[in-house]
Amino acid sequence: MGVFTAEAQVKSPDEFLGYALGSKFTAHDKVLDYFRYLGKAGKNVRIVNYGKTYERRELLLAIVSSKENLDNLEQIRKNNLILSRGQKITGKQFKQPAILWLSYNVHGNEASPTETALKTLYTLAEARTGNIQEWLKRTVVIIDPCLNPDGRERYVNYFNSVSGLKPNPDPMAREHVEPWPGGRSNHYYFDLNRDWAWQTQVETQQRLVLYQEWMPQVHVDFHEQNYNEPYYFAPAAEPIHQDITAWQKEFQVTVGKNNAKYFDQKGWSYFTKEQFDLLYPSYGDTYPLYNGAVGMTYEQGGIGAGLAVTTIDGDTLTLKDRIDHHYTAGMATLETVAQNADRLQEEFRKYFEKGMLVPPGIFKTYIVKGSNTGRLKRMAALLKKNQVEFAFGAEGTVSGYNYETGKVEPFKMERNDLVVNLQQPRAVLANVLFEPQTTVNDSNTYDITAWALPYAYGLNAYALKESIKGRYPFMETEQAVVALLQRPYAWILPWNSLDDAKALIALQKTGVKVRVAEESFKVSGRTYDPGTLLVYRSENERLVKDVSAKIAAVEKIAKVAFYPVAGGFVDKGKDLGSSVYRALNVPKVAIVAGAESSAQSMGEIWHFFEQELDFPLTTIGLDDIGNLDINKVNTLIFPDGAYGDSIGEKLQEWIKIGGKLILFEDAILSAAGKKPFDIQKKEYFKDELPVNSIPKYLSRKQANLSNAIPGAIFKVELDHSHPISAGLGNYYYTLKTDDKLYEFLKKGWSTGILKPGSYMAGIAGEGVLKKLGAGMLFGVQPEGKGCIIYIGANILFRSFWENGKQMFANSIFLVN
Repeated sequence: MGVFTAEAQVKSPDEFLGYALGSKFTAHDKVLDYFRYLGKAGKNVRIVNYGKTYERRELLLAIVSSKENLDNLEQIRKNNLILSRGQKITGKQFKQPAILWLSYNVHGNEASPTETALKTLYTLAEARTGNIQEWLKRTVVIIDPCLNPDGRERYVNYFNSVSGLKPNPDPMAREHVEPWPGGRSNHYYFDLNRDWAWQTQVETQQRLVLYQEWMPQVHVDFHEQNYNEPYYFAPAAEPIHQDITAWQKEFQVTVGKNNAKYFDQKGWSYFTKEQFDLLYPSYGDTYPLYNGAVGMTYEQGGIGAGLAVTTIDGDTLTLKDRIDHHYTAGMATLETVAQNADRLQEEFRKYFEKGMLVPPGIFKTYIVKGSNTGRLKRMAALLKKNQVEFAFGAEGTVSGYNYETGKVEPFKMERNDLVVNLQQPRAVLANVLFEPQTTVNDSNTYDITAWALPYAYGLNAYALKESIKGRYPFMETEQAVVALLQRPYAWILPWNSLDDAKALIALQKTGVKVRVAEESFKVSGRTYDPGTLLVYRSENERLVKDVSAKIAAVEKIAKVAFYPVAGGFVDKGKDLGSSVYRALNVPKVAIVAGAESSAQSMGEIWHFFEQELDFPLTTIGLDDIGNLDINKVNTLIFPDGAYGDSIGEKLQEWIKIGGKLILFEDAILSAAGKKPFDIQKKEYFKDELPVNSIPKYLSRKQANLSNAIPGAIFKVELDHSHPISAGLGNYYYTLKTDDKLYEFLKKGWSTGILKPGSYMAGIAGEGVLKKLGAGMLFGVQPEGKGCIIYIGANILFRSFWENGKQMFANSIFLVN
């Protein structure tokens, strides 16, 4: 990475691209070409490549500042990290600038931000005016032109394929109506603007590595909204999380007023303090806020606008208009940041210093019990990605808020308990991720209102008011003990996490026959729960060579420990020759995808198979489900969606001969009342509305709060004896975003039920709580040699709901 100096005037985007910016959409490779060109030709620009997307498109950003700052860039970065640890910079030889990070096009079909990035970088690279030159002395500006190239190219390619010689501004023209799945999301149909904290997608993972290396004082995320809306910029709407500081809110107002000054001069419409709140921790504005910066979202009307569209007011909104609005807001923000650079840095430092000295909230320590090492390791990996400090192990008996019971109770701390002490620089982020109940002062929130990691990971935890620190940097793990027996009767693997599912996949790939325990048993002094896997040496030696070596290889790859036993006689339960140790089929899985499916649901399932399990998944269209060959597809998944009459008798014979059908969320409604499905939505009939509770027009946004459920957590009671519950214990914590519940099955097993008092955290209106009072959420219906699995909640929500991944793996691999 170097600095290139050139005295000649650099080419504008129009000159370089060969067309006027805003007259067409710029392809991603051309965006990269222009950024690289400025990196070579501009005297104050550096280009950093930071990764590739799932579709192998390059991700890069530009760093632009004054020559003096670029000459000292690495020292500036290191100094900034000193501030992010709450410490003061000492011995510096130059004036430390503030860091401003500008992110464009996290949603692919919100296409004007990337065009804006071209104009903004060119203006700063030229630095023709004294104002801009002064701003760049006081700031280092990081410009990421496109966070989601795969989605944007999907949108741009579609638009170019259907648009005519001239843009058609008629909103009914097909250039304004994207087909499924649309360009908003990335390759796996994930919303990257909801992935900042969870880092489940490769684009986010690579970007956050760089973000953590820079830790900006200000981050702006450029978006588009409905093209009939005026421009939106900060300050944000309520609810605003209580841990967001007075300074962060104050600076949003300062920025907003300066933006408004320029918009007023041009007569452009805008709004603030509405719709876009600051609560959910995984946005491009909230994540920076919880990391000490001032994070802001800017929204330009434009989704579906193409190059030009007629708005509801009869005006014509063009791509050039959208670029001008975003460009003006970005430059006004740069001006504000430069004028407040010293204060921004000092408040940034104080933010982290306060975290170490006076952590936020009533709890000072979070302790997650080490009962499930697989999921605990995954939680630890997430914390490490977010640079949240933690340790393992503490001694003694203390009292804390029990996440499972909602009460303060005594408990004993143990060696493998994960301990998060909030006296650390990332205290605010840690508190936001762990707090059992997020305080919400306004129910009109834009996203989910509950995400506490112990619930998401299905791990029992305690929140303590005392400050307790862990003693060990690593978890204590059990070592494999296969070598203790040269020719065991069987190898046994407890089923507790996705590592165990990966072990099963690896075994079945090599032809090893694996069985599952449908009941608990005790052998060699160790108790095993239902769902435990068993590999019998004798029956496998007839099928494959050197079973012992294969077991050892799988242990190493999947990082699991098998337990060998000398014989089939058990201490308690059924002997290993019993029929309760059922042989597992090898799943051959297909998923239905198309316009009827939720792209988010389909993408979450697709991503789970390919990226989490490395397991083959066939995608088929709805029209093909009547032609299933049980020898090629024995497991069929319908993601959340509306399938009409398609799910019905055409699948009945396939199920009866051994097919397994898995229905997610609203796909269940498409099956209700049809053969062979024993499923009915539970209906709730509310009382007549009292006269004195008739809502007023002024309070129309609050009128439906009784039926609001923008993502709340409920405790589901599991049938622990059924394989679908293996490794989950007696309860499953589900995130509910709707009020749907189902009648108990008459011809199957209601494996996951809600009872009165199941609500745990988040916003759920009074009406919703009544509807979710008692009923089935998860169920399994046997049908002939096959079965139907009903999954009435999103168990793979944004791929961070780790608890649900266990249930889904059970559905795929353990339920026959």
